[in-house]
Amino acid sequence: MNEKFMVRAAVVGVGYLGRFHAQKYAIIDNVDLVGVSDINRDQADAVAKEVGTDAYYDYSTLFGKVDAVSIAAQTPHHHEIARSFLENNADVLIEKPITVTIEEADDLIELAEKKGRIIQVGHLERFNPAVVAVRDMISDPIFIECNRLAVYQPRGSDVSVVHDLMIHDIDLIQTFVHSGISYCHALGTPVVTDNADIANAHIEFENGAVANVTASRISNKSERKIRFFQKDGYISIDFANRSIIHIRPAAGDDNCPIPGMHMEAHEFKEGDALEAEIRSFVKCVSDRDVPEVTGGMGRAALKTAVSITSQIEAAVERFKG
Repeated sequence: MNEKFMVRAAVVGVGYLGRFHAQKYAIIDNVDLVGVSDINRDQADAVAKEVGTDAYYDYSTLFGKVDAVSIAAQTPHHHEIARSFLENNADVLIEKPITVTIEEADDLIELAEKKGRIIQVGHLERFNPAVVAVRDMISDPIFIECNRLAVYQPRGSDVSVVHDLMIHDIDLIQTFVHSGISYCHALGTPVVTDNADIANAHIEFENGAVANVTASRISNKSERKIRFFQKDGYISIDFANRSIIHIRPAAGDDNCPIPGMHMEAHEFKEGDALEAEIRSFVKCVSDRDVPEVTGGMGRAALKTAVSITSQIEAAVERFKG
């Protein structure tokens, strides 16, 4: 990182998640947090006071004052806000999903390339200490199983559970599989909102890998687990209990319930994935590096999420009929 370069940053949309973005920028040495912006003036004022910066009620007044911006507004506003900052020569960190539609994502990616700007998409799990810990363990997974269950929260209910929660696992799966999708079948239904609140997707990849993904935001408990099965073993991550189990072929391990296999259990420390994500973005801005999660990667996750959501919505309509 170019330590002499002070990155002038801002956060647009400082509700629940945007407030945390502002807190992280405020503690990074080579960041000058120019301001925070929100149409809710009271919220903007409160967060600005908390992190020691200025409040802006119209994000356009930040044009020309910042090198980088986090966009944590509601998803339908991502495209308009990101496009405006890219046009004004700022790099953008866009909370997931990157946009509502593929066409909007393509527009931003094309504009960023034209302007020489950076788009990073906020797929936070890439920076989770558990995911970082298993990167070297996972190679060519054959079958992947994901369960992401959450107690209902109004936050995020403006989109389906696929775009709200499942998209995290979609991004991780596509990152580790490295293959195009050949088939996808999805089921789900709204329960307490107008969008799907529970969903399951069966995804088959061109290289033969298969993933089964479930997400719910109407559970009576929280659960975040992902399991990778591959020719040389099995890796299981339990995010809630901060544990990893790695089973691989080896002789003479009496502690493993599977004959001819060796089992290792690891615990990982509870890290700050959001701080790691924002520090990574700041480094990319300073050094002009390619981000961990590019706009193209965000688009790929969105494309799968859109396909899943479209299937669910079509099935719900057929059921009504």
